Amino acid sequence: MKWSVRSLVSACLLASTLVAAAPQDRTTEQGEAQITDPNEECTPYSYAPVSNAKSSFPAVWPPLNESATIVPNDNEAMSMFQALNSSIPNIAPHGTQPGSIEGNFTGNNYTAADPDCWWTWAHCDTPKYPGLEPDLTRVPEPDTFGYGFDDGPNCSHNAFYDFLAENNQKATMFFIGSNVMDWPLEAQRAIADGHQVCVHTWSHRYMTSLTNEQAFAEFYYTIKALKLVLGVTPTCWRPPYGDVDDRIRYIAKSFNLSTIVWEYDSNDWRAGTGNITDADVDANYEDLITAAQNGTFSTEGTIMLTHELNNFTMSEAVKFYDQLKGAFKHLVPIAVALNDTNPYAESNYTMPTFEQYTSGTTTTGSSGSSSGSSGGSGSSGGAAHSSWSTLAAALAGAAAVLSALV
Repeated sequence: MKWSVRSLVSACLLASTLVAAAPQDRTTEQGEAQITDPNEECTPYSYAPVSNAKSSFPAVWPPLNESATIVPNDNEAMSMFQALNSSIPNIAPHGTQPGSIEGNFTGNNYTAADPDCWWTWAHCDTPKYPGLEPDLTRVPEPDTFGYGFDDGPNCSHNAFYDFLAENNQKATMFFIGSNVMDWPLEAQRAIADGHQVCVHTWSHRYMTSLTNEQAFAEFYYTIKALKLVLGVTPTCWRPPYGDVDDRIRYIAKSFNLSTIVWEYDSNDWRAGTGNITDADVDANYEDLITAAQNGTFSTEGTIMLTHELNNFTMSEAVKFYDQLKGAFKHLVPIAVALNDTNPYAESNYTMPTFEQYTSGTTTTGSSGSSSGSSGGSGSSGGAAHSSWSTLAAALAGAAAVLSALV
């Protein structure tokens, strides 16, 4: 995935120079959702709320050996970070930048005792630092698949989202901040269609390699982008590559984000790289389906890592959908599997309980989008500013509470 996430964006930009798109409504989520030609979908467009706010955000898709950092003169972000920084666990970043940012931990000296509960080292999911909740790798409801996809929003995802809508299937979408800024109307479709949205960081870096400030910025600006574009503030996140330790979990918790990883890995994102073939991905799906058929999840359900990264990963999801539906009693968004009816900080958006969802009520609350999914083109303005002022105060309080637990 070191190249795949960015290669999709590059391919879309190239397509825009080769294809003359027919006139389309590129100003609303509804109009964007009607486009069926992937080349047209991936033709860049301007969206006023994002264009007007870009100077308040880091570079979209920074160079591969860099990450988000606090924007110069962003006094609110710096104040929030300074309030938090002194309480962050004294755990050193893993590896040496710039190589470690892209997962090269060569020469990293780390003890086998795994004192930091570093998931990349030994898949540790039960933190050792006081006050941190275990990572979510399974779901409590039996015979249930916590259904979700990483690395969105994908500019060409309309056919895939149409498929989900036709099946009245909701999922948990882990969105990258840079993708949200590039493809805001695609991001809005997730909310409009009733999916759950979680944070997947600003630039999809190995989070444990980052400094405290870099890690803070990866969270902060992704959450800010989601609030700007969708009008909601998620309470969940997934670390890219699963790379998380107690220092990063602590920073995530300061943003009220629960950490979601996985139990099974489809490896769909690796198809065509290294020794991973399309057949290997098929086999990973089939192994999960066989486990479900054999009663492996009769006491609690599971989560598998899958992606809306490119046409192959989305096609695999479509290809195996009916088999997954047949093997599991229920395919539901992760929030539904947890009976979390309030997946965002805002109170104007709710999701159904597990019982409601499995009885056929797959949506309950109103859309949270403040600047586009209802058809408007204005920014969220004062409401967003108020939310961030409130979050700044909450973050300072969270740091104090977490420190008291040590």
